[in-house]
Formats: sequence, structure tokens, C-alpha cells
Amino acid sequence: MLREVRSEGDAAIRRYTKLLDGVDLPEFKISEAELAEARSSISTELESALLLAAKRITDFHQATLPRNWVDLEQGLGEMVRPLERVGLYAPGGTAAYPSTVLMTAIPARVAGVKEVILTTPRRGAEPLNPAVMAAAHIAGVDAVYQIGGVPAIAAMAYGTESIAKVDKICGPGNIFVAYAKKLVQGQVDIDGIFGPTETIVIADDTAQASFCAADMIAQAEHDPLSTAILVTDSSDLIDQVELELDALERQGRIVLVEDLDEAVELANRIAPEHLCMMVADPWTWAGKVKNAGGLFLGEYSPEVMGDYIAGPSHVMPTGGTARFNSALSVHHFMRTMPVVGLTPQTFRNLGEAAVQIAHVEGLTGHSGAIEVRLESLKARA
Repeated sequence: MLREVRSEGDAAIRRYTKLLDGVDLPEFKISEAELAEARSSISTELESALLLAAKRITDFHQATLPRNWVDLEQGLGEMVRPLERVGLYAPGGTAAYPSTVLMTAIPARVAGVKEVILTTPRRGAEPLNPAVMAAAHIAGVDAVYQIGGVPAIAAMAYGTESIAKVDKICGPGNIFVAYAKKLVQGQVDIDGIFGPTETIVIADDTAQASFCAADMIAQAEHDPLSTAILVTDSSDLIDQVELELDALERQGRIVLVEDLDEAVELANRIAPEHLCMMVADPWTWAGKVKNAGGLFLGEYSPEVMGDYIAGPSHVMPTGGTARFNSALSVHHFMRTMPVVGLTPQTFRNLGEAAVQIAHVEGLTGHSGAIEVRLESLKARA
């Protein structure tokens, strides 16, 4: 499919959209009027909730923006530049997540990305999910295309007659979408290859068992392969939580440890997507956490708030990759360019050392490019 979309463009997309989604598409792009109509069709309560979430996501990411800097004395600096074009993917059908549209589009917008597009599939005669369309409208997405699956990933990676090639592809999808993203990586950047979601809840004897159980149940709701683990030093808490978790035998685990230091050490080794600290004075433990996609401190900071409205993007590293990856943020939509602007005096001070390194590496052309300048400066003195 990737190969055919790359070579045939829109024709291959139409063919696979008919085959896989059961729909003939004369036009891929959703009009601005259709987006506005979808937004007007949702309840005022939902629109208000999406607007509040959008504001918190915007505020959080604006606070994390990196800045240009220049040190004229040293002749050094760094320029920050946003990507030109980003493509987002939103699953269709029953898996409709307007929150993911906000959590991916808004960081890109705050980063200064010039153009943000969204692809999401139709399912036969069913209309596109209005909540997803409303979220795209609120987030300021520039264009929405009603295509999905592997063809959508190929269109964004390679470009077609109707869809411009992007610099980065973000968003969740099924196993075929994930594998397609992996195959096009290098042609474009991607946000990551994400596995089943996972949460570790570290709790002590001050935690409410009902809160712990509710959070584990919420985690298991995502996917049959989702993992929810309670780690605690309280046998009494385990007894209380087990009464409410008989339905989570396959997805849930409860681990008894000697103390909370051991619990945090275990979590650091696992590097979970979400780490929830339901302990007394949770902020005192934050400094000991080294590896987690997101850290949720206290009983009233559950991971589900991070899913929807807290502020940080809920796109977080899974499968232990929090050891070296971070949650999606403005930084993923920006590039940095180091700048070197040496004065003649700084060049004179540094030049001889650079010549020595060039000589030991056997690069006489490099050393010559330095020496000719040093000689010119000597002649002027």
C-alpha cells in the first residue's frame, strides 16, 4: 500500500478507501463549512469542555517553549525553528478521540508549525465523528482529510496530488498504522511507535482503596493488552483493593514491597507510561522518580485527568521507552540550529588549538583553512 500510494497518489488512496472503508470519495478534504457545522452540532457542554481543555493544553505548552539565545562575547548561540508541516492521524469508527486531536495539534500550533493537517477515516455511510471534527476546528487544524489507515500514512509521508508531504506524523492507530509509521520513518519524522498503555500506581496506607481500584479499572478500559499495576507497602490496602479488582485478573497486578523507596526503584526500572503517586506528601517523592512518561502526584491528580484536561499531552512513551523518550511536546515540533559567529580576536585565541586537533586527525585542508586566517590576522597586527 505504501509503495502504491507513493507511485499512484490519489488513485491508490481512492482504491484502498473503497476496499477497506467501503466508501467512494470524490473529495478527500473536509470543507471549513463542514467543520464549523460539526462543531455547532455538538452539545454546548462538550464544546465548553473542549475549549477548557484546549486552553490548559495551550497554557502548559506555551510555558515550555524554548528560546533563542546568543552570547556575542563567546560568538555562540542557538536558533529555534518550528517544522513547516505536520500531519496528525485520528482513528475512526468506535475509537474516536477528540482529546488526541487537541493533545497533538495544539503543541504543534504553539511550537509555530506553519501548517497542521489531520487525516481520519470514514466508515461506509457513517459521517465523520463530530466531536473529532469540532476538536480539529478548536485546535486550528488547517485541513482535515477523510482518509485513514496505511494510505493516510503514505499520503502524509510521500505526498499526493491532493495532500502535501509533511515533515512529521503524529497520532495513534491500529497495528497497521503503527507499522506503516515505522516503515516511513526517515522519509518523515514520527512521534513514536506506541504499544499498549500502562500505569503504575504507587500507594501507601493513606491512599483510598476505591481511588486506586478506579484508576486501575480506567487503565484497563483502554485496551485488552493494557496494564495496570498497584505497588504498595500496605497489606491492608491490598486487601481492600482486591475486593474491587476481581475483573482485572488478566490486566492487573498488585505488588507488595518493603517500603516506598523500593516501590520507586521498581517503577524506575519499569519506566512506565504513567506513574501515579498516591502517598502522603507526594511532592517529596517527585525528585526520586527518574523514568516515567508522565508523573501524577496525589489522589486528585489521576492519570485520567491527564488524558483529557490537565495540560500536558497524553501522548507518552510506552513499553519502557520512557528511559529515553519524553511525552509529546512543543520540543517535538521544533529544531535547533547552533550558531557560530566568532570575532577575529576569539578566532585568534582558539585557532592554534583547532590546528593541533586537525593535525592529529590528519586533515591538512582543515588546518590550512585555519592557518591562512591566523596568518592574515598576524599581517594586520
